[in-house]
Amino acid sequence: MKIGIIKEWKMPADRRVVLSPAECEKLVKEFPDLEIKVESSNDRVFSDNEYTEKGFEVVDDVSDCDVLLGVKEVLKEKLIPNKKYFFFSHTIKKQAYNRDLLQEVLAKNIELYDHEVIVNKNNTRLVAFGRYAGIVGAYNGFRTYGLKFNLFNLPKATELHNQKMLIQELNKIQLPNIKIVLTGKGRVSNGAKEMLDGMNIREVTVNEYLNERFNEPVYVQIDVLDYNIRKDGQVKNEQDFFDNAKEYNSNFMRFAKVSDMYIACHFYGSGSPYIFTRDDAKSEDFNIKVVADISCDIDGPVASTIRPSIIARPIYGYLAKSEQEVDFRKPSAIAVMAVDNLPCELPKDASEGFGKSFSEHVIPAFFNNDKDGILQRARMTQNGKLTERFSYLQDFVDGK
Repeated sequence: MKIGIIKEWKMPADRRVVLSPAECEKLVKEFPDLEIKVESSNDRVFSDNEYTEKGFEVVDDVSDCDVLLGVKEVLKEKLIPNKKYFFFSHTIKKQAYNRDLLQEVLAKNIELYDHEVIVNKNNTRLVAFGRYAGIVGAYNGFRTYGLKFNLFNLPKATELHNQKMLIQELNKIQLPNIKIVLTGKGRVSNGAKEMLDGMNIREVTVNEYLNERFNEPVYVQIDVLDYNIRKDGQVKNEQDFFDNAKEYNSNFMRFAKVSDMYIACHFYGSGSPYIFTRDDAKSEDFNIKVVADISCDIDGPVASTIRPSIIARPIYGYLAKSEQEVDFRKPSAIAVMAVDNLPCELPKDASEGFGKSFSEHVIPAFFNNDKDGILQRARMTQNGKLTERFSYLQDFVDGK
């Protein structure tokens, strides 16, 4: 089998890659029938020379490869017919801006495997950049706090090389006795938690956080039942929330009253209550002044996130009273960091972590007859049609 690592053509350029040179080297040793080619790129975090030094051919044409691996959406005109592709298509939620991409995939008889739906039999994702979004997002949150209150000026994450350097910079700053609330318990949130723990910020319980004062910065990590409550007052388990989200109201305001900074790493499902609304943000009790929205659902559960921001200009201000964007340094504004491609700021770490998971879970499936169903579950299209698992997208493809 011949795999091609494709150049990322979508702009702005993404420096990440599915397989690093070192990961490629491990794979060809483990699977002697595997051949890997690399499409030349000046943007990739690993240079062409780093691949050639490991013995891999760098080419301008990968059309002789069976399987093509990318990160971001492939430009329609770059799609090679009758190939197997892996990339983030951003179509599984019927994102209108990529409808024509999915239509082109079908027209060119491409087998599309979306990284986002590479899951095990329990529907748990197996490959993701989420941890690195959490790592960079938390760092950017503290950078935002320092700029908002003119306390310190951390370098941009893109100026540093890895998580260790980010933590080293964070440990140089002096934080006031602030309270930080962190939502979520998944990969993203735990990546952010690594940074808070790396700074030796004390983690406290929900009860302590809500009711006590501290002489040091503290944080609390909360999950859905901490900030949502059933409308009928019943106390049930998390599965009930996921099954019956419309039966719940947000109870986040009890945290917003005492928090200075909010790091949002939750998963937001359709029908779930908003975490805080625009009206909530207008309340005199709303105390949060910095929001690092790593989840970045626009005009959704975090009311202050009215648009995504970009790496070059990661911070904007939200004025609750007028519901408008303003300078984030304005005293009455909430400073919002809502970069939607955070792992791009730490491309080497992110690529190495992603590649390790991809090598562990996906590559073996090509050589063991997909005994665990990894490829079958992730295959969105085949023979010019949507597979059964993704047939719900047919009306989307048809433009309905």
